[in-house]
Amino acid sequence: MQLRAPAVDTSVHFDPDLIRRYDLHGPRYTSYPTAAQFRDGFDPMEYAQAARSSNDDPIPAPLSLYLHIPFCESPCYYCGCTRVITRNHAKAQAYLARLYREIELQAALFDRDRSVRQLHLGGGTPTFLTLDELQELMDVLGRFFTLSRNPRRDFSIEVDPRTVQPETIAGLATLGFNRISFGIQDLNPDVQQAVNRIQPQAHTLDLIATARHSGFASINADLIYGLPYQTLHTFGETLETIIAARPDRLAIYNYAHMPQLFKAQRQIAEDRLPDAEAKLGLLGLTIGKLTAAGYEYIGMDHFALPTDPLADALHRGTLQRNFQGYATGAECDLVGFGMSAIGFIRDTYSQNAKSLREYSECLDDGRLAIRRGLEMNADDRLRRALLQQLTCQGQITFSLYEQHFGISFQEYFATELRALTPMAADGLVKMSAAGCVLTPTGRLLVRAVAMVFDAYLRRHTSAPARFSKVI
Repeated sequence: MQLRAPAVDTSVHFDPDLIRRYDLHGPRYTSYPTAAQFRDGFDPMEYAQAARSSNDDPIPAPLSLYLHIPFCESPCYYCGCTRVITRNHAKAQAYLARLYREIELQAALFDRDRSVRQLHLGGGTPTFLTLDELQELMDVLGRFFTLSRNPRRDFSIEVDPRTVQPETIAGLATLGFNRISFGIQDLNPDVQQAVNRIQPQAHTLDLIATARHSGFASINADLIYGLPYQTLHTFGETLETIIAARPDRLAIYNYAHMPQLFKAQRQIAEDRLPDAEAKLGLLGLTIGKLTAAGYEYIGMDHFALPTDPLADALHRGTLQRNFQGYATGAECDLVGFGMSAIGFIRDTYSQNAKSLREYSECLDDGRLAIRRGLEMNADDRLRRALLQQLTCQGQITFSLYEQHFGISFQEYFATELRALTPMAADGLVKMSAAGCVLTPTGRLLVRAVAMVFDAYLRRHTSAPARFSKVI
């Protein structure tokens, strides 16, 4: 459930002093409750009941499908994703066989008239699969689900430029994908060498141009700031080169160095990483160059041209946030496929087994591989709706929650409103009797504001250490 209110000021202001003060560890709020709250033992029976019940809603939600392709030929040292490192492409066929079985089992839970409006292939490296394998995958999906043919559908795929040629990009368009995301991270050779991800600049730019000529409605480029050897000069060059290629969207992520959690990051020499002040400078540089080039700040690392559907959704108040970041259009029920994939159906979150072995064993036994999850309670539903409005529309309108949830906002959130007082004094939010609105300065620190309303962080004070920093 997503509560909407009129869109607010979408400008952004970079205030280094306030960022230093509020640069806390906290969730990215791609879900609430976050995955840290999922419990072991949430089994396929609970999930199946929720899925079947969702068909009986007065207006059943359309579907969004996420498919996790975990394979990578080599490790990128910065990466914290769930992946399988292998150069044996034969493993893809065994994985796809299980994925097809999972697709069949999942499809049996949903009425066929529920159109798939959103589809996303993530990884790992989805382009580890060949075009023929991707064609087969799309054919299987179309056999068991009703894939939308509406031009406004959002069918996207993540691409590692090192794994494809221009003809591959053109082929992806013929398969029905209309949005594409290129993992670039940085164009500087020294940075690429340090993170074990070497990809020639000319090849990357050629792929972006090919995607445009192939008719993709939206092209995204992923960059990361805070990597080893990055400086204002070198990252500025990367930004200028990418801006000249004019992708419709950019996701500029903060590198979170957490080698205690992600083994590959131990290969990165810590003394080569930019310090906190240098990272702050890289962020300021990024915001300045992108906004000067006409990109709008969507929120939490995301930028888009005014002509992109993401910017349109921001202004219309229909933007939403899910496990893939920001998305457009009506809220969908999310079905996850593949190892570690997460789904969200009605009031339940579910996550598949994280290891390839356990995922495979479940599907070989003819069972869904769901191993963790939760069913939201009334407080979870209230706070989830609130955090969606805050992170997507930059405001909280008290009357919406009083009408929909039957509460007195001032009483229910008395503790949270007191916690917002110093943020209001510092200029992050503007408070009134009607609600709370992020300022242009506060939009950059929305994660810090959102943490005020996270009931689980308040109960577990040590929890923030497991999350990356806000900036």
